[in-house]
Amino acid sequence: MSYNSVFKQDLFAGQTMIVTGGGSGIGRCCAHELSHLGAHVVLIGRSQDKLETVQAEIIEDGGRADFFTCDIREEESVKNTVAAIVKKHGVVHGLLNNAGGQYPAPLSAINQKGFETVVRTNLVGGFLFAREVYTQCMIKSGGSIVNIIADMWGGMPGMGHSGAARAGMENFTKTASFEWGQSGVRVNAIAPGWIISSGMDTYDGAAKAMLPMLKEAVPLKRMGTESEVSGAVSFLLSEAAAFVSGATLRIDGAASQGNRMWPLPKAKNNEAYNGFHRAVTPEIFKEKEKDEQGA
Repeated sequence: MSYNSVFKQDLFAGQTMIVTGGGSGIGRCCAHELSHLGAHVVLIGRSQDKLETVQAEIIEDGGRADFFTCDIREEESVKNTVAAIVKKHGVVHGLLNNAGGQYPAPLSAINQKGFETVVRTNLVGGFLFAREVYTQCMIKSGGSIVNIIADMWGGMPGMGHSGAARAGMENFTKTASFEWGQSGVRVNAIAPGWIISSGMDTYDGAAKAMLPMLKEAVPLKRMGTESEVSGAVSFLLSEAAAFVSGATLRIDGAASQGNRMWPLPKAKNNEAYNGFHRAVTPEIFKEKEKDEQGA
């Protein structure tokens, strides 16, 4: 089997694409699709084991990939990693700033260290990688940058540290698109809503129990797939989006629209797109399906 992309198979032939956080979840899916479309994918992450696994998957599927371990929160590490990528591959055509992480907690329970750690991961790290890719390569050759943020327009109760960082990343996206446009660099953002991803298996307690219920707050009455995010990323990195810059595309089934006063009836005519042949369903959703089938 291979990735079932809606785009032509040679869309990114001869191009080098960097995917931070490429060892799992949405980043892993995007790396697979970009590779399927002809790109040489450079995976970035802190866990060498995860990166090696995804690299092996891509090569087994007939694609090309290598990886660099890097803590995106550390400036010198980012500088050296980007320098090594440019030395090895020459031109970097695209960057997907996907790496991130947070933990559920009310604002009153988040200490300074926890807040700063999440901001460094979800905002500072993305800025550092984008800046280095721009100054070391794209300032001369142009390119496309896509930043993954989140649905934070109504605030992010229970994850205020992440919401603050993601809001900052959206503003950074707008500023970078304006300042770097003169070099032929486009900068856009993707804001996923509730996406079924392997990363959900990291949650426990009340957060884990809440996950299967999230679809009830979505007008489409379902959660999204990693493939539905990856397809949007592929579009923004492609030449078809050559005049799209400074934009944020929400992939959330309209969950960020409307208000609580408007009822959400049962939805219809709405099938999920899942082109990722190696997609993994989180255990919490497998358990939910068994419960529903046994009811």
